[in-house]
Amino acid sequence: MTTGHVKRAFKYRFYPTDAQAAELSRTFGCVRKVYNMALEARTRAWQQGERVNYNATSAMLTAWKKTEEMAYLSEVSSVPLQQCLRHLQGAFVNFWEKRGRYPRFKSRKKSRRSAEYTSSAFRYRDGRLTLAKMRDPLEIVWSRPLPEGVDPSTVTVSQDGAGRWFVAILCDDPGVRPLPATEAAVGVDAGLEHLLTLSTGEKIANPRSERKDRARLAKAQRNLAKKAKGSANRAKAQRKAARVHARITDRRRDHLHKITTRLVRENQTLVIEDLTVRNMVKNRSLARAISDAAWSQFRSMLEYKAQWYGRDVVVVDRFFPSSKLCSTCGTLQEKMPLKIRTWTCQGCGTTHGRDVNAAKNLLAAGRAVQACGAGVRPQRSSPGGQSAMKQEVSRREP
Repeated sequence: MTTGHVKRAFKYRFYPTDAQAAELSRTFGCVRKVYNMALEARTRAWQQGERVNYNATSAMLTAWKKTEEMAYLSEVSSVPLQQCLRHLQGAFVNFWEKRGRYPRFKSRKKSRRSAEYTSSAFRYRDGRLTLAKMRDPLEIVWSRPLPEGVDPSTVTVSQDGAGRWFVAILCDDPGVRPLPATEAAVGVDAGLEHLLTLSTGEKIANPRSERKDRARLAKAQRNLAKKAKGSANRAKAQRKAARVHARITDRRRDHLHKITTRLVRENQTLVIEDLTVRNMVKNRSLARAISDAAWSQFRSMLEYKAQWYGRDVVVVDRFFPSSKLCSTCGTLQEKMPLKIRTWTCQGCGTTHGRDVNAAKNLLAAGRAVQACGAGVRPQRSSPGGQSAMKQEVSRREP
């Protein structure tokens, strides 16, 4: 259940002046440089059986600024540089506690261009945001107002591959409160033919955001491949391809936000399956369609919105045979090939739609988890001893 105010980031697009764009680009470069240097120092220490913490890397940063070679680090705000060291510390903590991989170096071309400013490095007054080392406020398109009477705690400025500039303002949102409790519960089965199938029988269409722009994306990528490396024309072609990717990403995110918000508002309990998307995308014939469905992003949105509004998300073990189990009498079918979309139970004679039946079984399993406080027992006997992939991935996507 949510208590107190929720920390929420409000993201806006802005249009910097040439001077602001140059200052931010320098800051992005310095943040990446400091992060990589600190990671290299910590990696060397790690290989020698030592641990270097945030305080040690902060002292290193002070020493780097005093050298002639790295003096340019003093020309940008020190706050984003300190923040990247804190993020590196967090990455190492996640690694030590086995919640993440070992931190990786930031690439100039592939890494996200961003810088984080705390309250000491920006000024927010009367709807005008001014960052450290800048004279003029940012020209922000205020697509929605910030909550009244709250002060931002953190500001993150970023630029995507399409050249668009964004600012994410983190602050308390008193408007996010637990919703009135309800007895409604729903099982949610994810798939490709339909993005989601609910235990109520409703099927939510898969928008296939990437496939809609596949021809445009292929054309942009062909044009990019023809351009000479390092040329101005190649940079333009890269931005065009990035715009297509951004269009796909924006459309997909918007669709998922609408779905998850609706599900959380309508239901007290939401039961989903624990999908290992990282393993599933290793299937080369389905990887593109699985990535386009964005199941991981759906789960992430569902979980944090449920936490905001006082809802419960129950995750059922991925080995639970939701497709092969009759939701009416509980009879377990021996085989259930992917091509079978409807089937009749041998025990009670009920005819099931594969996805709706799976969603009903997930809901029943989720209720059992809530009732007894225990997880669903895993079914480990998969063919060949390998981890079972999601059964509802029904067909080869073109």
